[in-house]
Parts: sequence; structure tokens; C-alpha cells
Amino acid sequence: MHRADHHPSRRRFLDVTGAVVAAGLTAGCTADAAQSDRHAATPAATPTPVAAMGRHQAGITLPQPAQPNLLAVVADLGATVAPGPLLAELGQAIRTLVAGTDPRLLGLPPGDLTVTVGVGPRLVRTAGASLPGAADLPRFSRERIASPARGGDLLLQICASDALLLPVVAAALLDQAGDRIRERWRQSGRRGTNVSVGDGLTASRNPLGFVDGIVGPHTAAEQERDLWLAGPPAVAGGTVAVLRRMELDLPRFAALSVAEQEAVFGRRRASGVPLSGGTAASGPELGAKTPDGRYLVPADAHVRRAHATAVGVGLMLRRSYSTDEPGPGLLFICFQNDLRTFTATLSHMDVSDALLQFTTTTASATFLILPGFDRQRPLGSQLFG
Repeated sequence: MHRADHHPSRRRFLDVTGAVVAAGLTAGCTADAAQSDRHAATPAATPTPVAAMGRHQAGITLPQPAQPNLLAVVADLGATVAPGPLLAELGQAIRTLVAGTDPRLLGLPPGDLTVTVGVGPRLVRTAGASLPGAADLPRFSRERIASPARGGDLLLQICASDALLLPVVAAALLDQAGDRIRERWRQSGRRGTNVSVGDGLTASRNPLGFVDGIVGPHTAAEQERDLWLAGPPAVAGGTVAVLRRMELDLPRFAALSVAEQEAVFGRRRASGVPLSGGTAASGPELGAKTPDGRYLVPADAHVRRAHATAVGVGLMLRRSYSTDEPGPGLLFICFQNDLRTFTATLSHMDVSDALLQFTTTTASATFLILPGFDRQRPLGSQLFG
């Protein structure tokens, strides 16, 4: 959902949150709500709170599995705005929002709310041109991206089990920033139902019906190797994120037979098991062939073209969210400690990945996800202190 450029204001905060609360009150005044307690639904379990402070920012590996609802807000800083004080203020606001003590929550319980903050290449370059996160994303095929939806200075990734929280928290953070930032675009999304893929892991289905994000840096050792930045000290504990919003040609994909759909992905639709056999978590055997010499995982299957070993890069932590504005789509987010992990993978896919023919990218950005923070070390202070 593309948003026109504008300056956030306290009036906007009140307008947005007031509309949300009004919608919630209206929803509570239905005939179903008037039923007796005997017919009332069983209350949902209260989500476990997620600490805002620590070595890493929340919202990447914690919680696990990830919350079902996300709102990504991408904005620019004014030309004369110093990022350090702004980021410190946002970090303090995040602490009070996650703790449930910020009056701008309007009494909503924060539950498992997380807010993850990243800064774009322009800001990173002001701290050091060779730092991780200083490089812009190159352009790729099958893009139709308007200028406001390419790049950006600031990412606010807001996640929660309660979708009602997302616009309220976004309004509070934009109110905190005031006229120091200008919003470029925002996109909300939902994760599909979690599916067990073995080895104690779960993954969710994407809008095309396939289990997504099975392969990734799941162990602590894999995350230290491929996910978290070890240095320099200014970025240690952070990571590099890529966001890609895509339109999906669902009718054309749905017109394929199940076997044809599975050939596009290289996995069984129902189970996520690779076409080469094994289990969903075991990964595809790219060299496996039929008796007559055909690859079990087709040469242009997505799992082959995007496979880290085939590309020669590390693992990326990948998440896909279903979107529906302006039409059916997908918001893809990945985290890795080297931008080349993403760029080399997409370049490899660009050559012959069967999945790409059903996608058109409409927004694209990369951000350095800042290291974690605490009371003594404000958000962003290692980079902009």
C-alpha cells in the first residue's frame, strides 16, 4: 500500500488512533457480542512479552515463531536532522510501548509487540562508507518501482499477534519523530499458518500455498556465522535487512496443475518436502536424478536457484507476509550479515527461476538493523554516538 509523502503530526496520531479505537468499539457492538456468556468464545492465550533490550533488537530471532502480523514503515530523515538523538528517542519510546506504560497505546495490552529499527545506506555512509549497510541495492528484473518506494533512511518494523496494535504503535512512533522524518511508504502483512517441518522447526505458508522460509540460520552457530554482524564495533550485534514488496499473479499460478506448481518451487505443496525426497527440513538433494537422467528438482525450480550452496553464499533468515492492497501480493523480508547473500541470490534467480515469472516487485529497500540497546547504550549510539 503506497502512501503519499507527508509530515506526521500529533493531530495525525489522534486521528489514526481514534479511528482504530472507534473501529474496535464498533466491532464490539455486534449481535454476536450481545450473546450470553454461555456462547462467548474462549479467550485467546495472552502472548508472552518480548524484551525490547538486549544484544540484538527484538523482532528478528525473537519471538520464535514470529508473530503473525507485521507493519513496515519506511521514512526519510530531514536533511539537517541528526540521527543519533532521534534514534535514542525512538528507542526510549519503544521501551515504554513494549512495557505497556506509554499512554499512546490507549490502554491496549502490548502482548508480544516488537519494534525493530533499521537505518538506510545514506545514513550509514555518514558514519562510514565501508560499513555494512552502506551499499544501495542494485536494480533487478521484473521491477516496477515508483521513486518513493525505492530506498529510504529509516525502517520501523512493527510486529505483534494483535493486529490492532500495529497502526497505534506506528502512530506513536511517528508522533515521537514529529517533522524530523517524512514517511515514504508502509505495508502491512500477515504470516500464514505455521507448519511443522521437523527438527523442532516450524515455517508458514506463503500466499501461493507453499511452506516458505524452511532453510535458514536456525542454530546459534549458524546465526553467528550468517545472520549477526561481528564487527566493526559500531554495528556488532546488528544485521542487514532487505525488503521487497511484490505483486503476485495468483490466477495464472492457480491455473497450473499441482505437479506444475511443485515443479516451480521444487517442493511438495502439502508437506514442503523437496521433490528429491527426505523431509522438509533436510533440504533438497540437488544432484538427485530419475533413472532416465532428469533432475528430480528441476533446473529452474526456486529451491535450486535460491539454494545457498548453488549460489555460493551464506544462509539468510527469510520471512514472507501476505498482502492484499492494492491486490494479492507478498512482502518479503530477509536478514543476513552480508548484503551479497541477497544480491547474489537474486542475480542467480534472475537467470532462470521459474517463480519470478509470477512476481512483479513494487518496492525495494535495504537497511542496517541497528545493534541492540539498553538504558546505558541508547538505540543507535554505537553508530551515531
